Amino acid sequence: MESPYIYNFLNDDELLRISDKIKETERRTSGEICVSIREQRSLSERKKDVKEIAEAEFFKRNIDKTRDKTGILIFLLLKDKKFYILADSGINEKVEQNTWDDVKENMQQMFLNGKFCKGILTGIEQVGNILEKYFPIKPDDTNEISNKVLF
Repeated sequence: MESPYIYNFLNDDELLRISDKIKETERRTSGEICVSIREQRSLSERKKDVKEIAEAEFFKRNIDKTRDKTGILIFLLLKDKKFYILADSGINEKVEQNTWDDVKENMQQMFLNGKFCKGILTGIEQVGNILEKYFPIKPDDTNEISNKVLF
């Protein structure tokens, strides 16, 4: 049997490193970081752009349900070679969209150089640094979204 398409980009060890990076990063912020990876768009998504698909994923994964509206999604669409960073309203009130564009640009450069895992890890680190600045960890903080990479 052929291995899943994701393994063209990441192996199990790298997927674990990404999950661990989310966990480590969330120790510094009350924000919730989610990485979701899809092989391809569904038939019903054929005419949608990556932002629209990311928005649907955002709600499907309940990232909009965090206590302080501080969830953020890093969504990757592998076969299209596209990705999108989507932040919830609590974050968008304090952080400009061009901040996420800068993070995306840094990730894109690593992806173009074949450093897929490093690109995602760097994105998580940069997102975490931004969230920590505006949304530091709270004493009663709980992990509201799984740290595992979602498929």
